[in-house]
Amino acid sequence: MAPNSRIILTRHAQAEHNVDLDYRIHDAPLTPLGIKQAASLSHQIPSLQASAEVIISSALKRTLQTTLLGWGPAVARLGGPKSVVCLPQAQECNDFACDTGSARGVLEADPAYSVFDLSPLTDDWNSKRGFYAASEEALAARARWVRRYLRERPEKDIVLVAHGDVLRRITGRPEGDSEYPWRNAEVRIFEFDPEFVDSEDPWLFQREDVAAAGGYAPTSTEADIVQPDGQKP
Repeated sequence: MAPNSRIILTRHAQAEHNVDLDYRIHDAPLTPLGIKQAASLSHQIPSLQASAEVIISSALKRTLQTTLLGWGPAVARLGGPKSVVCLPQAQECNDFACDTGSARGVLEADPAYSVFDLSPLTDDWNSKRGFYAASEEALAARARWVRRYLRERPEKDIVLVAHGDVLRRITGRPEGDSEYPWRNAEVRIFEFDPEFVDSEDPWLFQREDVAAAGGYAPTSTEADIVQPDGQKP
């Protein structure tokens, strides 16, 4: 781990399943609005685009698209094919179709994803079984695995693009998961808690909010609450 590593976490922009909460959409991609949100994000964080040393992304289509659009300048600067690391362990928590990724061969056949290193995608990465199951035990173990993985990275500025539910687990504390409602294309910076950085579970703490391209939108487990007057709280 590099001294004083910054973990730059990003939630994907609006995806098709967020709009009508239709969880039957397999590997739900971004909506037209989500594409605009991700593209606008890239201009809000120029210093992070310049300092990011590695870009890591969940391998679902909506996170891959958000990475390409929202972190485009950093991806271009890092350069070359396979310059973005796909991390299947950072996929979304639930076993709905919208949270189930596409097979590696499907992604490899799409030239849009040629900058991603898809080699970590094993045959079972989208099975939602075993290590990737939606059970509480498996999800806790997966979030801990991601924290350990990030701790072992040698870079100082590490970008991870993932999903609201899994980010709440990754950024949890010993007392439980975070309840923070990540917004579309939101970026927040975390560091490892010095008290736990060398422990079996290196917990994170938030350093700062950075940017959000678009307001709060439903995640896979919750929706906006609308008041009787039609206004959101």
